[in-house]
Amino acid sequence: MTIRHKAIALCFFAMFLSGCSSNYVIATKEGQMLLTKNKPALDKDTGLLSYLDEDGQWRQINNEVVSQIVQR
Repeated sequence: MTIRHKAIALCFFAMFLSGCSSNYVIATKEGQMLLTKNKPALDKDTGLLSYLDEDGQWRQINNEVVSQIVQR
């Protein structure tokens, strides 16, 4: 395998991995739309929904103010 073939294979692998990440939109009852880089996770003990925002910061929101979560 030549260097060119390896570079092409590496590019396809990188594109494949970038396509695997799932982004979500959290809609609140007040009409706010929160964009995430991962699937939000609910802590049943606290009622908080944790997610990674588009800036790479971990955030939490009370699940009671969430109207829906949609994968985009």
